[in-house]
Amino acid sequence: MQWWLWIAGWLAAMSLVTLAVFAWDKRCAVMGRRRIPEKTLHLLELLGGWPGAWIAFGLVRHKNRKLSFVAITAAISLLQIAGLIAAAQAFRE
Repeated sequence: MQWWLWIAGWLAAMSLVTLAVFAWDKRCAVMGRRRIPEKTLHLLELLGGWPGAWIAFGLVRHKNRKLSFVAITAAISLLQIAGLIAAAQAFRE
């Protein structure tokens, strides 16, 4: 299997997990229940779930108005995209 297929699969899986966790946190917020710490949400993004976080911003409208949270998500996303581009250039076949 080529390395980029593994990475694409990982990003897809982590995005689904991250989207589900964001949706759960939104549900907890609406119901007044205990919330998931922002550090945990950012950790999921850092582990590859950043595409799912962006989907959650639009789909479940969660955390999309908190600019500091969105800025950290953007930074994580940009760093990972830069890393993917660097890896693609380094491992050209």
